[in-house]
Amino acid sequence: MKAQKTLLAIALGLAASQTFADAISDGKFYADVTARFESADQDNGASKTANALIADTAFGYESKDFSGFKFLAEYEVVNAMIDNYAPETAGFDTVADPEVREWNRAQISYANDGYTAVLGRQRIILDNARFVGNVGWRANEQTFDAATVGYTIGDVAVKYSYIDQVNSILPKFDADVTDHLLNISYSGIKAGKLTAYAYLLKDDDTDAKNDTFGASFGGKTAVNDLSVIYSAEVATQSTDDFDALYYALEGGVVVDGITIALGNETLGSDSGDYGFQTPLATKHAFNGWADMFLATPKDGLSDTYLKVAGMAAGVKWVGVYHDFKADEGSNDYGSEIDLLAVKKLNDKVTVGAKYATYSAEDTYVDTDKFWLWAQAKF
Repeated sequence: MKAQKTLLAIALGLAASQTFADAISDGKFYADVTARFESADQDNGASKTANALIADTAFGYESKDFSGFKFLAEYEVVNAMIDNYAPETAGFDTVADPEVREWNRAQISYANDGYTAVLGRQRIILDNARFVGNVGWRANEQTFDAATVGYTIGDVAVKYSYIDQVNSILPKFDADVTDHLLNISYSGIKAGKLTAYAYLLKDDDTDAKNDTFGASFGGKTAVNDLSVIYSAEVATQSTDDFDALYYALEGGVVVDGITIALGNETLGSDSGDYGFQTPLATKHAFNGWADMFLATPKDGLSDTYLKVAGMAAGVKWVGVYHDFKADEGSNDYGSEIDLLAVKKLNDKVTVGAKYATYSAEDTYVDTDKFWLWAQAKF
């Protein structure tokens, strides 16, 4: 009997070893290649119009599932084929796509029976990425050296991340941190999804703290032949010296595939001395694609916008108008028009064009940006 147990243990060990070997050998290699032209023209009289042609190639390998575990490694190379832009060449306007060669992701993940975990350099996107995202628009995306765990049971989903390092889109701004992210959502309400979160951030080099607590609700409801969409969010933020409030409201309709939405996002101010900040966000997706407000002004920012989006002849199109004002005081921060058109040529190739024109008022400068790109995934 003892010999039989030994033989069984050996057989099970060999089977497990073979299964693990199969998970590695049967994994998949992939590549994501983007060529993008960007023009940036700021009416500041101090620098020339930037023209950048960027080739961004990410290639990686992901193993097959082995008892819920997977391994992924991804390397990224960003090359400037035309480098008439800062920071690559002095004297030009800025395009935030420096040449980069780095391990973009390197992680071990687990998923089974509602439990998930990711350990290593990873992509973290929470909700609409307003507070935590990967800045996927830029060539070198933002990633995190982190440990993430999650659990989903029924309509409740809980996710927690501990972040040790933030890998910025600009490598010189990589940061050692001690960040705790907690996000809890409930989708059992017919009218929409309710989310609560706590994001506790600490810069290890300066000991500066930024704690944000908030909640959001959003969804849609069918009314006759149209859908009514709505969302609301509120958050408070505390640093060592300041407190500020954030709120966002949006309402709209979807008619015959066309979405029309009106909203306001306000990043509040503490007596004009501090504006509500979102240091881990995908900021490009908010407050205009010209990226004038990557850092919130000290007197805060109120962004009232009208968005129209739809699909025509296989082309996704979006148009947005923004009106910017200070949250405190009388500063008029101007307005912006954003336009986008994207088309999938097939399952692998996507092309697109985007334009942003910002008109300054009391501060900043007029800015125009234009993008044209093609992306292939293999």
